[in-house]
Amino acid sequence: MATTFKNFLSNDLANTRTLLHEAIPITGSIVSGTYASDGNIKTYGHGMFKSVYDYPYLSSSANHIFDITAGYANASALSGASNTQNAKKINLYNQMAQYLVGYDDTGSIKQFTMPTDGTVMNDCFFVPFARLLSKDEIKKGSVTLEFGLSASYSQDGTAFDKRAKLIDYSGSDGYYVDSPAGEYGVLYGTSSALGGGAASFFDGETLGNAATMPAIGLIYYQAGIAVISSSLFNDTADGGALKAGLGTLELGSGFGPSGFNAITGSTLDNFSAGILNRVYNVSFNNTTELNSTIYFCRASHSDFNYSSNPTYLSGSKIRVKTRSEDAPVSYITTVGLYSADNELLAVAKLSEPLRKDPTNEITLRVRLDY
Repeated sequence: MATTFKNFLSNDLANTRTLLHEAIPITGSIVSGTYASDGNIKTYGHGMFKSVYDYPYLSSSANHIFDITAGYANASALSGASNTQNAKKINLYNQMAQYLVGYDDTGSIKQFTMPTDGTVMNDCFFVPFARLLSKDEIKKGSVTLEFGLSASYSQDGTAFDKRAKLIDYSGSDGYYVDSPAGEYGVLYGTSSALGGGAASFFDGETLGNAATMPAIGLIYYQAGIAVISSSLFNDTADGGALKAGLGTLELGSGFGPSGFNAITGSTLDNFSAGILNRVYNVSFNNTTELNSTIYFCRASHSDFNYSSNPTYLSGSKIRVKTRSEDAPVSYITTVGLYSADNELLAVAKLSEPLRKDPTNEITLRVRLDY
């Protein structure tokens, strides 16, 4: 323990904040393709959602990457007492809405609403990403979700002959802050693969122009959750996102061409599997916030020229001095940071000892990350 202490002055401290980003590509092969049947998709007895892993989930090296489920508001046209798991689907919608959207002044749960034009999303599916991937938050402007939009589903891959790509195009400078879960942005739709001579899936869509790209969903950056409108999988001749005439899509074997409307007669477990059948690729950059305090430890010419180490003395004499008039010498190997009552809080080790005597001054830069 130290016997001599030196207090930090205000100009001896500096604080920094660094944002570290990591690219996260989630290929369709582990969601709907080659490896999806190898045990990457975990189901539960409650049948309310599915979890996706990067390896078979029973493997010790498997990492949970995201969940998927769906729901609708009580006011939705799809809501009905005779629906399969009707109450659970409403509860799931309400659970996500109260967490991500909050309550109004009457104490009622708000519904998911597009901030661009006030359109209410009564029917949605949800993709909460694992904290392992999203870290502190998802980087704004980096999100891409790509889904197959061919009219019929087939395991041979024709589901992806036509695809739509959802991007938070204006996320880096056009996000919103009125959510209790933090900042969020709009997911806009654009065609990534057309096939069959189609001009576009989206009415008036022009890539790079948020005014003409339709709003399909929301991405909550700190919460790490994507909320996507049911209109992605349904023909919306009433002026929604997709072009009239595309028709409702088949989500998989046994669903038939009913698109998101298939949720009324399907369990959430089966319906989530149908959504996974349409996932082509997902990618985003995560963000890790690294806060640092930098301490400049200044040893002037008259400081720390002696050591408190017992081996510094031999027979009450300083080992490094042969004559009384010799200058004292010490070697700095460690820096200790102490509290106001001299309790050791942190230790920094030097890569090699530094010679210190009355003829030199040393400034050591110590960074504490948290």
